[in-house]
Amino acid sequence: MDFNDIQNAWNNEKTENIVLPDNLEKIQSANTPLDKIRKNLKKEFFYQFSSIILIGLIPVIYQFPDKATAFFYLIFSMFTAVCVYYLTKLYFFYKRLNNITLKTKDSLYETYFDIRLNMELYKTFGFALTPFVVMGLIGFQYYLLSQSSDFEINQISNSQLIAFIVLIFFSIICMGAALEWWVHHFYGKYAKEIKKLIDELKEE
Repeated sequence: MDFNDIQNAWNNEKTENIVLPDNLEKIQSANTPLDKIRKNLKKEFFYQFSSIILIGLIPVIYQFPDKATAFFYLIFSMFTAVCVYYLTKLYFFYKRLNNITLKTKDSLYETYFDIRLNMELYKTFGFALTPFVVMGLIGFQYYLLSQSSDFEINQISNSQLIAFIVLIFFSIICMGAALEWWVHHFYGKYAKEIKKLIDELKEE
């Protein structure tokens, strides 16, 4: 290969990954919001596993009858399977964040899009639990009503049924709003910091 070939090969190299010292310092400043995301994810795993254990103890705490306990743990097993699936994906995301070394613009872009992707995954996780929340509300309300010795299911009036449906609908709306707030507060605002940094690098 002569000098001209070497020069042509050099000119054809992509320049996106050539990082000036000032840019490198700016790119590495993204480690601060990344550290906060890692810290929040670590807490998240503790919250989620603690919640699963507490939910699993509900039949014991409220002394459900045998049939109700069996039905509860049938639903609970499906609930746990969904939780394990999504939490496993989030764990692998956490491991990727721990192994990231921010030295190029490309690595910063990839990290940002990985964060955005997993924020959407987290929202999907929350909405995947919605049917279990609805079934839990129905089952728990029925259990409380059944504690009355003269309770019969055909005694529930239409107005009571409508009120209960409205309660479920309102609960779902509240759960969706709470999920959006949670994702934004613990992850979204830090993702915005990284996006702002990416935009600044584009302008240079």
